[in-house]
Amino acid sequence: MVEVGDDAPDFRMVNSSNEWVTGSEHRGSKVVLAFFPAAFTGVCTTEMCTFQDSLSKLNDANATIYGVSVDSRFSSAAFRAANDIQFEILSDYDRTTARSYGIALEDFAGMPGYTACQRSVFIVDEEGNVSYKWVAENPGIEPNYDEVIANL
Repeated sequence: MVEVGDDAPDFRMVNSSNEWVTGSEHRGSKVVLAFFPAAFTGVCTTEMCTFQDSLSKLNDANATIYGVSVDSRFSSAAFRAANDIQFEILSDYDRTTARSYGIALEDFAGMPGYTACQRSVFIVDEEGNVSYKWVAENPGIEPNYDEVIANL
């Protein structure tokens, strides 16, 4: 698993508009990666909506936030629209990013062969290093949003 101080694994994921987003294009700025297991579920919706409510504080800290799940870009687009989320939700449909960060949940929810993202938050600093890491003990736990903002 990625630790604070490590070089952040680069990523390449598609957004809800079918555009590729990479970690390396954000060198020189802060990025918050908020991984969540599945769109349209209770805690995941609460988490993404809470980050949406904090968007001005994240912008004030010159940070770009991305929600990340293994859902398709179509599901991500519908989820964003249904919840009026203004930041991008990236689709890690091939689970490459979840695995590179060490937060892939294999056989999630008792479904053999299904891999989801463990609820977690990573902040990548301007130099591309992990400056903050939080990983939920179980999918029902939300991050400490104030702590995330304070670490920016």
